[in-house]
Amino acid sequence: MKLDMHCHTKEGSIDAKVPIQEYITKLVKEGFDGMLVTDHNSYDGYRKFEKIAKNLHLEKPFTVLKGIEYDTRDGGHVIAVLPDCINDAFMEIRGMTLAQLEKIVHERGGILGLAHPYGPGFFAFTNTRFGKKHNEFLEKFDFVETFNACIRPWANACADNLAGCLHKPKVAGSDAHKMRVVGAAYTEFTQKIANNNDLIRAIKEGRVQAQGGSVLKEMEEETNFLLQKAANAGYWVYNKLGALWNWKKLRWIRKKIL
Repeated sequence: MKLDMHCHTKEGSIDAKVPIQEYITKLVKEGFDGMLVTDHNSYDGYRKFEKIAKNLHLEKPFTVLKGIEYDTRDGGHVIAVLPDCINDAFMEIRGMTLAQLEKIVHERGGILGLAHPYGPGFFAFTNTRFGKKHNEFLEKFDFVETFNACIRPWANACADNLAGCLHKPKVAGSDAHKMRVVGAAYTEFTQKIANNNDLIRAIKEGRVQAQGGSVLKEMEEETNFLLQKAANAGYWVYNKLGALWNWKKLRWIRKKIL
């Protein structure tokens, strides 16, 4: 079964341009069997899918799975998938630390994946202060994104090597925010994935058959250093402000959920 394991929709990510219906339509045409919706700190893209699902007229069956790309306060971006029928509203409260997120997800039977671990700036675990000080935390991840269509080839190669050293399942995702990137990466599983529970089981059992794709042409070249630094700084500020804004909700999480 062929899935895109890293997808952003217009409805769920403020920096994405592709409505989920158009995303699905293109993936079906590209021969995919499903997608994992991983909007930034939001399930709105998946909620939109639930509203339109009955009106979709697709060429073949297509599975849409519910995930999230969580912006941790100290450990970069992490892909999280919880079992079906779990109350996951608290996952949309931005500002948790990586350790808090890991405890919450694993206690509920979910899985965590390293998103673009060698990507630019604080988006990537390996560039964070927490990541540099706590290499042992890598063992807690259930899978590693070893191919990302929006990351430079050398960074994907490093991620692939990391997953090999950790003996973790390797997955690929387009990380598409624009239409031209949709379908640029795939992960093939040896079994049918019909829901989140199936995906969690497949990852835990290592039933990934293959992964890969094509990197954006501009990612093969060096980007403007100053622009990259500005983006990294902007993300750092955005994340810290999010934690401050949600301090009451985060306190509730510490008391009631952790």
